[in-house]
Amino acid sequence: MLIKLDVSTRQRIELVDITAEVKRVVKTSGVREGVCHLFCPHTTAGLTINENADPSVKTDLAAELSRIVPYSDNYFHLEGNSDAHIKASLIGASETVFVENGDLVLGTWQGIIFCEFDGPRQRKIWIKI
Repeated sequence: MLIKLDVSTRQRIELVDITAEVKRVVKTSGVREGVCHLFCPHTTAGLTINENADPSVKTDLAAELSRIVPYSDNYFHLEGNSDAHIKASLIGASETVFVENGDLVLGTWQGIIFCEFDGPRQRKIWIKI
């Protein structure tokens, strides 16, 4: 079964911790052992696993990606969001997390982060367990 998780963003660049929502999906699925695949079907957004205890990590990540890939840099793409496409490619579109005893297996400080680079938008994350 494919589960679609809705994510709303309010800023052009926004990193959103979706760990609790993904854990809820895993718990309600009834799956006790296996893997949870997450996929972002958008070309200007992505997924990463990183620290979720200190919000400044997300702030730093967004700032450094914007420094490395600036909003305007003589891009050829006419829609004005080339930086978002490049940032999404650097971050990646999917993550896989083990499921054990009906819960995600993540490190102590790890969380699943949705990375918006062309918001604000209504987005979806596809989940397969």
